[in-house]
Amino acid sequence: MKEGVAGAETSPALWNMHLALMATMVIWALNVTLIKWSVTIMDAMQSATLRMGFAALTLLILVYVGRQRLPLFRGRVLVLACCSALLMVYANQMLFVSAMSRTTASNAALLLALNPLLNGVMEALFFRKCLRPHYLLGLAITLGGVCLVIFNNPNASWGAPAAGDLLVLGSMLAFCLGVVILQYLSQRNVEHPGQISLNTFIYTVGSVALLLHICLLGEVPLSAMAEQPAQVWLILLFSGAGVTALGAIAWGRGVATIGAGRAAVYMSWVPVLGVAFGALVLKEPLTVWHFVAMLAVLLGTALCNLGSIRLRARPAI
Repeated sequence: MKEGVAGAETSPALWNMHLALMATMVIWALNVTLIKWSVTIMDAMQSATLRMGFAALTLLILVYVGRQRLPLFRGRVLVLACCSALLMVYANQMLFVSAMSRTTASNAALLLALNPLLNGVMEALFFRKCLRPHYLLGLAITLGGVCLVIFNNPNASWGAPAAGDLLVLGSMLAFCLGVVILQYLSQRNVEHPGQISLNTFIYTVGSVALLLHICLLGEVPLSAMAEQPAQVWLILLFSGAGVTALGAIAWGRGVATIGAGRAAVYMSWVPVLGVAFGALVLKEPLTVWHFVAMLAVLLGTALCNLGSIRLRARPAI
C-alpha cells in the first residue's frame, strides 16, 4: 500500500520532467532558427559573444543565488578545463555562426542530429569502448539521411552551402572534443564541482575568449552591438539565458532523473522541429530529401538508443 502511495507521489514529478525535456527540445530546435536570423542582421561573432555572455551571466547568478562555489582547478587540471571550455564554447560557436552564414537552418538542424551519435563515437575512440552493432547501424542510417540532404541541395555542390554544412560538422566535433576532455578529468578522480558550477566555468571562459576575439580580431566595431534594436537584444537574451543556460540545466536534470538512454530519445525531435521552424519562420524551401532525412534520423536515433546507449568496454589486448 505504501509503495502505491509513493508511486503516485512521484508520478507527477516524472511527468513534469518529461514535459520539461520536450520543452527543452522545442527551444533547442527554435534556437537554430534564431541563430540563423541573428547572423543575417548583425556580425556573426558579435551575436555569438552576446548569446554566450548572457548564458554565462545567467549561470553566475544561479551560482550566487544557490550559494554554490565555482570550480577551483589548479595546474594541469586548470589548463585542460580551459581547453575544454575553449572547444565547447569558443571554437564551437565560432564555427557554428560561420556555418549559419553559409547554410540553412533546416540543414543545420538535421546535421545537429549527429551530435549525440558523434559523442558516442568519440567516447569509444578515446576510452577504448566498443560500440554495439545496433548503434553502428543507427549511426550509418542517420549519417546517410543527413548526407542525402547535403548532396541533394540544388544550390550546393561544393560551394558555399556545402562549406556551411561542413562547418556545422566542425562545430560539433569541437564540442565533442571538449566533452572528451571533461570525461578524461572525471576518470582521473578530479572532484566534480556540480553541473551548474562546471557549466558556469565553461561558459565564462568561453565567453571571455569570444569577447577578446571581437575586440582584437573583429572587423565590425563594438559600437555596432549597442546600435541594435531592443528586439535583437531580447532575442539574444532568450537564446543565451533561456535556451543555452537554462536548457542545459533542464537536460542535466532530465538525464539524472530518467537516465541518459531515455533522455537521449528526445534528441530526435530537434532535427524534426528544427526543419519545421526553418520553413515556418524563415520560409526556407524544403525538398523531399529533407523528409527522407528526417525519417532516417528518427530511425537511426531509435536504433542507437535500443535497449541502452551504454557502450561495452573493449577487452584489453
